[in-house]
Amino acid sequence: MDALEAILTRRSCRSYTSRQVEPAVLDKVVEAGRYAPSGMGRQPWRFVVLRDADEISRLSEMNARIMGVSSDPFYGAPTVIVVLVDPSVPTCVEDGALALGNMMVAAQALGVSSCWIHRAKEEFESDEGKALLGKWGVEGTWRGVGHCALGYPSKDPAEPKPRREGVVTYVG
Repeated sequence: MDALEAILTRRSCRSYTSRQVEPAVLDKVVEAGRYAPSGMGRQPWRFVVLRDADEISRLSEMNARIMGVSSDPFYGAPTVIVVLVDPSVPTCVEDGALALGNMMVAAQALGVSSCWIHRAKEEFESDEGKALLGKWGVEGTWRGVGHCALGYPSKDPAEPKPRREGVVTYVG
């Protein structure tokens, strides 16, 4: 699948099977994140790849509490990539967002479904979130940008919403 096709066909997946993403495929998705553009080439990100069901469950429970729900915000995804950034970098949030976008497009191109899950900022500002980072061996000060839920869909994705008209202005 070429890049444009992956961009145009990617949809958020909100129902996953338990089938784990193969390590070679996962490595390519992470590599796409590492090659995202970043302000001044600073690459201020840190990725934590979770494949352990207990760790994902713990993070899901935290995320659900922040959102005020009891459901699984990760939709049963067997893999979750936590995207963290160095808050001292002025463009850290934008850089982390680009890394997440690259990973989701790469996943689509490789036949893996994805969904961006929010509330990472709130998770890792908390003492519980900081303790998780320490448990995972992630030291230093990090700001959460988002999570990239990955896996194989248990049902077909929804049809894309029509694109809004009148959002492009050409000058010259």
